[in-house]
Amino acid sequence: MINRISISQMIEGTHRLKKQGQSLTHLGIGPMSRNVLKASLELAKEKDFPLILIASRNQVDSDRFGSGYVCGFDQQRFITETKKIADSLNFQGLCYFCRDHGGPWQRDEERKNKLSVEQAMGIAKESYIDDAIAGFDLLHIDPTKDPHYDGVVPLNIVLDRTLELIVDIEKKRQELKLKSLAYEVGTEETAGGLIKPDLFEGFIKQLTHELKSRGLPIPLFVVGQTGTLTRLTENVGNYDTVTAKKLSDITQKYGTGLKEHNGDYLANAILLEHPVIGLEAMNVAPEFGLYETQAYLELATIESKFISGEAQSHLEETLATFAIRSERWRKWMVGEKRKASFEEISQSPEDVDLIKRMCGHYVLEELEVKQAIAICYANIRQLKLDPEFYVIKKIKDSIDRYVYCFNLYGSTSRIIKVLSENNSIMKEKE
Repeated sequence: MINRISISQMIEGTHRLKKQGQSLTHLGIGPMSRNVLKASLELAKEKDFPLILIASRNQVDSDRFGSGYVCGFDQQRFITETKKIADSLNFQGLCYFCRDHGGPWQRDEERKNKLSVEQAMGIAKESYIDDAIAGFDLLHIDPTKDPHYDGVVPLNIVLDRTLELIVDIEKKRQELKLKSLAYEVGTEETAGGLIKPDLFEGFIKQLTHELKSRGLPIPLFVVGQTGTLTRLTENVGNYDTVTAKKLSDITQKYGTGLKEHNGDYLANAILLEHPVIGLEAMNVAPEFGLYETQAYLELATIESKFISGEAQSHLEETLATFAIRSERWRKWMVGEKRKASFEEISQSPEDVDLIKRMCGHYVLEELEVKQAIAICYANIRQLKLDPEFYVIKKIKDSIDRYVYCFNLYGSTSRIIKVLSENNSIMKEKE
C-alpha cells in the first residue's frame, strides 16, 4: 500500500475537480477497532475513494504515554497493522494516517492529573514527533484544552500554542529528514473564541500570516463549529447551513479548507448539503463503533435463541459490565447522568442498554470481552452463519452513507486523473 500522492496533493486534486463542477467532501474515519479498519479499507477499495484515518491520542499514542484503547496501538503498530490488512485485501488506493486532536492535555489522564503547561506541551511535542517518525500524513494541532483554565482557553493562548507546536514540529521534522506533513488547526468545541465567524477569520488570518512569515506550511484544514454536537447516540446539536457556508468561504479565502468534526448521526439530508456548500471534510468516529457493537449484540440475540444456556457466550452482559466500568460513558452522557455512580447506572436497565451500545467499542480489547466474542462467533458458525461477514457489513453500511452523500464514489480515480493532467504535480511525486 503506497500512496501515489500526498494528502496535500490529493486535496489539490479535489480543488481541481471542484473547478470542473465536481463537488465532494472528504470523510475522516475514526479507527475504532481492527474491524473498522478492515471495513474502511474494503469499502474504499470497492467505492474507490481516498481513505482518511483520524486517530485521537486516546485511541493511538506512544507507549510511554499509555498507547491507545484501539488494540493497544502506538503509532507504528497502527500503521503496520493497517498496511497488513490493506495487503490482505490487495488495496491499491489512497490511505492517509492523520492525528485527530493532538496536543497538550488531549489524553484524559493528562487533564485529570492537571499536568503543568511545560509538561503537557512537552508530551504533546514528543507525541507529534512519534507520529511523524511513524509516517503520519497530517497532524491536528489542538491546544484548546487546559485544566488550569476555568472554562475556555483564551484565543490568544490557543494561537500562541498552535504556532509554537507547528514551529517546533517542523524544526524537528527537518532535523530528522522526515517527509513533509500537512496540518489541521482549530476545534469543534461549542464554547470559545472560534465560534463567531469574525473571530474565526481573525484566528486564521493571524495564524496564516505568522506561518508564512516563517516559511512554514499553512493548514490544510481548519476546524469550525457548524452546530454539530454528538451526545448519547445522536447528534444533539443544531446544524446551521448558513454558518457552515460562511465558515467554508472564510477558509477558502486564506487558502485552506473547512473541516467539520462531530458529524456522527447527522441526517442524510444534511450530509448531502456538504459538497454543495464547499465543506472540505468531516470527521466521524463514535457512530462506527456503535454499529460494530450493535452487530455483536444482534449476534448475541441470535445465539440466545438457538444455543443452550451453558454454551452461550454471555457477550451482551460482558460488554455491559466492562463498558460501565470503563467510565467512558461520562463523556457522552448529558446532565446529571455524567456524575451518576456505578450503582445508579447499573440499576437502570435503560442506562445499561445505552452504555453497552454507546461505549462497547472502548472495551473490545479486554480479555473477557474478546473471549466472549470468540465464543459467540463459534456458536453462530454452528448455525451456518458468518459472524465476521455480518459485523464488517454492518460497519461498511454505516460508513457508506457518508461516502455516497459526499459524492466520493470513484473519487480516487477522478483525483488521479485530474492531477495527471497537470504533469508538474505528478512528476513531483515520481
